[in-house]
Amino acid sequence: MADFPVTRTDAEWRRLLTPEQYRVGRRHGTERAFSSPLDRERRRGIFYCVGCNTALWSSEHKYDSGTGWPSFWQPIAPERVGTKADWSLFTLRTECHCATCGTHMGHVFPDGPRPTGQRWCINGVVLVFRPG
Repeated sequence: MADFPVTRTDAEWRRLLTPEQYRVGRRHGTERAFSSPLDRERRRGIFYCVGCNTALWSSEHKYDSGTGWPSFWQPIAPERVGTKADWSLFTLRTECHCATCGTHMGHVFPDGPRPTGQRWCINGVVLVFRPG
């Protein structure tokens, strides 16, 4: 993984995160569909990275994709989320991660709503929601 403004040792990540947050965020796992309460979160607010507290997603850009994961049609600011090619399932997908600390968020797909046509499909376990 590339260098990020916030870096920690593996031991530090393990102390900071729950086992599931570590598995998803640091080992590029995926939470079970429909398991995150954030998929059903409808209040106004901001979704932050669990690894570094960077504001990544706004409720204003969230929508119900029906996939079982919190989905957004864009991040708060494009520079806050990085992407890279992911061939892990023997097909090309675009992985997305926090640009500040490298925490794996999920994937972005070209089947979302207007105006972007993007579906940022995010693992809720790596997010912290703050209403407001």
